[in-house]
Amino acid sequence: MNNAIDEHATPGAAWHRFFDFDAHKTTPRKEAMAGLVTFMTMAYIVFVNPAMLAGAGMSKAAVVTATCLGAAVPTLLMGLWAKYPLALASGMGLNAALVMQASQPGMTWQTMMGVVVVEGALVTLLVLTGVREQVMQAIPMNLKRAIGIGIGIFIAFLGLQQMGWVAKGPGGAFLAPGNFKLLPTLIASAGLALTMTLLAFRVRGAILWGILGTAALAWLSDRLVSSGPALVAVPGQLVATPEFATFGAADLVGALKPALWGVIFAFLITDFFDTMGTVIAVGTQGGYMDAQGQLPRLKRVLVVDSLAAAWGGLCGASSVTTYIESAAGVSAGGRTGFVSVVVAALFLLAMFFAPVIGAVPAIATAPALVVVGFLMMSLVREMDLETPDEGIPAFLTLLLIPMTQSISCGIGVGFIATVVVKVLGGKGRQVSPWLYGIALLFVLHFAL
Repeated sequence: MNNAIDEHATPGAAWHRFFDFDAHKTTPRKEAMAGLVTFMTMAYIVFVNPAMLAGAGMSKAAVVTATCLGAAVPTLLMGLWAKYPLALASGMGLNAALVMQASQPGMTWQTMMGVVVVEGALVTLLVLTGVREQVMQAIPMNLKRAIGIGIGIFIAFLGLQQMGWVAKGPGGAFLAPGNFKLLPTLIASAGLALTMTLLAFRVRGAILWGILGTAALAWLSDRLVSSGPALVAVPGQLVATPEFATFGAADLVGALKPALWGVIFAFLITDFFDTMGTVIAVGTQGGYMDAQGQLPRLKRVLVVDSLAAAWGGLCGASSVTTYIESAAGVSAGGRTGFVSVVVAALFLLAMFFAPVIGAVPAIATAPALVVVGFLMMSLVREMDLETPDEGIPAFLTLLLIPMTQSISCGIGVGFIATVVVKVLGGKGRQVSPWLYGIALLFVLHFAL
């Protein structure tokens, strides 16, 4: 009894027990440092997401606020409710797809944010009904990996365009090599070299440091080279009141038009794969899996992640998803939800520095896109490209996503090709009824 009284009397004992530091053989200081590592590793999204969404006509300052708030709330919920060191933020790939779709005639970024909200609500429903796991099991793993790789190539392609390495050819119909004599292209190239070097030496937060280093180089060039427009717009202030112009602007009515059902499905499928892959990878690394290879409290993780997608659309930050960079904090010794609490606090703090973040030019964030694409390409070593009925659909998927600049097109062709190749090869029984249904939906989508 006395021990219990002393325990309750100890300052901070309640939150110490809440996160169960002793059972995980860790300390608050170690968890806080792990949270800092995770934030530093994924903080590039605070720079990259506003730069990308600006292409859809959105205010960079407002998107900085949306990105930070969109990441902070679900990350905090992940730490306090699911109690895992998993951090969430706007997903790379989906934000690029959002910009691409928003640039189509008659489309707006408000409508695309509505698509994200609808997609997140559908994923939440599928999690609560248990359908998500069944659909995940129905889709061949080879195809799942191909989707991730295809999106990675698409992201890298966007980065190369922003760097000036790739340009449009005569008439804008074909691609051509960029002009490597231009100063912005040279600075972006130096930034890519810096980021690759940092990654090679396994520097924590290599992508973030690469962005900051490239931005600093661009700033120095403005001071040393007087000709031409400035590459870095120096902010008039360091701290500013957050802008909430994008918050609640999602057009839900416009998002429910039949013409966008394929886009909603494409976003939904991408969220499926990103989260499950991240959870499995980080869960294995942290030693959370039980004897049956299952993650305790998995449903809580999936509920938070699916709600985060809808929350990201409401904020105007694109779809928010669980980040594989969470593995960096786990590698640094983080084991509890307190890691996520620290990450959430840092995202909230970053929200007040929109002027500084908005000053970072596109040539500084472009190398990060190329590197992120490279990291997503790592899945290719796990693909089966030797078995035709497995390799051909996967190849078509990873090829068509970047070439058509349409995630839904690549996924749809991959599903249809899987069914066709399996049936013609006499292996139709290996195809799940779920996959037949999804392929049929895409056939109708392409026909209409």
